[in-house]
Amino acid sequence: MNAQMRRNIVQTSRIFISLIALTSACQATTALAQEANYRASADPLELTVHYHFRDQYVYTQDWPVEQKAAELTNVRVRNVASSASTNSKDAFNLMITSGDLADIVGGLKDDFNRYGREGAFLPLDDLIAEHAPHIKAFFEAHPAFHNAAAGADGKLYYIPYIQDGTLSEGWFVRQDWLEKLGLETPETPEEVYAVLKAFREQDPNGNGQKDEVPYFSRNLGNTLRLMNLWDARVSGSATYGDFAVYDGELRHPWAEQNYKTAMSNLAQWYKEGLIDPEIFTRGPRAREYLLGNNLGGMTHDWFPSTSTYNVSLADTIEGFSFRPMLPPKTISGDRFEDARRQIVTAEGWGISVANEHPVETIKYFDFWFTELGRQMANFGVEGDTYTIVDGKPTFTEAVLTDSQPVNAQLWEIGAQVPRGYVMDYDYELQWSNEIALAGMQLYEACDCLKPDFMGVALTDNEKAVYDRYWPSILTYMQEMQQTWLLGAQDVDSTWDAYQSRLEQMGYGEVLDVMQTAYQRQYGADQ
Repeated sequence: MNAQMRRNIVQTSRIFISLIALTSACQATTALAQEANYRASADPLELTVHYHFRDQYVYTQDWPVEQKAAELTNVRVRNVASSASTNSKDAFNLMITSGDLADIVGGLKDDFNRYGREGAFLPLDDLIAEHAPHIKAFFEAHPAFHNAAAGADGKLYYIPYIQDGTLSEGWFVRQDWLEKLGLETPETPEEVYAVLKAFREQDPNGNGQKDEVPYFSRNLGNTLRLMNLWDARVSGSATYGDFAVYDGELRHPWAEQNYKTAMSNLAQWYKEGLIDPEIFTRGPRAREYLLGNNLGGMTHDWFPSTSTYNVSLADTIEGFSFRPMLPPKTISGDRFEDARRQIVTAEGWGISVANEHPVETIKYFDFWFTELGRQMANFGVEGDTYTIVDGKPTFTEAVLTDSQPVNAQLWEIGAQVPRGYVMDYDYELQWSNEIALAGMQLYEACDCLKPDFMGVALTDNEKAVYDRYWPSILTYMQEMQQTWLLGAQDVDSTWDAYQSRLEQMGYGEVLDVMQTAYQRQYGADQ
């Protein structure tokens, strides 16, 4: 059952052609054992790397994955980033201001594009064209991904971490509560309301108290996910509160008329107790607490991790069943999901101007786009964490049955870290349980994911406008979300003032520079 579901999901994934097939066609030989194919340097070469990421990790030569890569490529990296820092942005800025640049630098797209134009990082397109056939083939097959990563000058200053697959999150509902109350899985806004109302008033957990929390969330992105029922969007991308594309035009979802309608209805639902009263403050442990105490009824969250509660709570809550459901239809009859993976991430690595071996470095980068390099970046070291079964990398039983999550095991050895490489969706499918797989298959068959906005690269002048206005505008939007939902102000009576305030704060100017950048970056692809 699991294997079939995995095949169905992989076969129907709409992201891009498998890089494994792509790289196989590019390689001079298909024999992975011929290690000489991966040599990036004729002589042993050591390069320094400064890569502090996610506020707690540093790229290290001690990882088994990196040690194997050094053996294959003849290039060894030596970490120079301080592991004592607890802020990756600060660690990057300190390196930049010191002027002491490592050969390889890890960081975020905006920083690469800014400091690349100022001369701190090398433009990579020519190096890729001449010395990195696997990266070149990948971007030729997916030009939109190159456009998404490039700077405002059209040049590529970093190799991004690219995610595979499309699905990330979906709707979950307490199926056992539905059955107990004689209800069906909700399909419309009216039915969602009826279900949440029943969860609130009919004591589905059976403890004689009115303590159920019908809708809950553990993160900002899903706090107001119910707004989708009124054709409003939380975000246009995987980044919470991002701009969205409407028929080729960039606008912000929280300035649209549908958003007004949604917030007005959600304020009423909150008043009736259908939405967690601590929705803005309960935090990342909301799912664990509310499900673990048999209180939570519905949420929107990641398929693999949310599905595991069906196993972990099976012995403590009789009949516990928290199952994925399709996105309910909207008031217009549409059915959509706008939570998805960010394909071209902001994370990755580049080559600093201080690097005296750019050719060898880009060849080293290219290794991670080969079939073997991609396997190692995703699955670890063959024979240790995975083996090849029927031609595909497959986690060992020891990895899959370990008490530590698979992704945590991989981080410790240097796999699934945000170097420039392409994720393999099957890495995640292999440790997803049947319930998660069934949910993802349901969403794949639905084909209801909204297209995502992959971001833009702003010129210095455009960035000045954006930085001048947008941070305060976004803060104001978020403050009004809370104000409206908590009932401190009425949505309908204050909407016109909200719109006027956005314009006064420079919303129109921000849209102008964003649209100009969008057309410059993606115009040929529209």
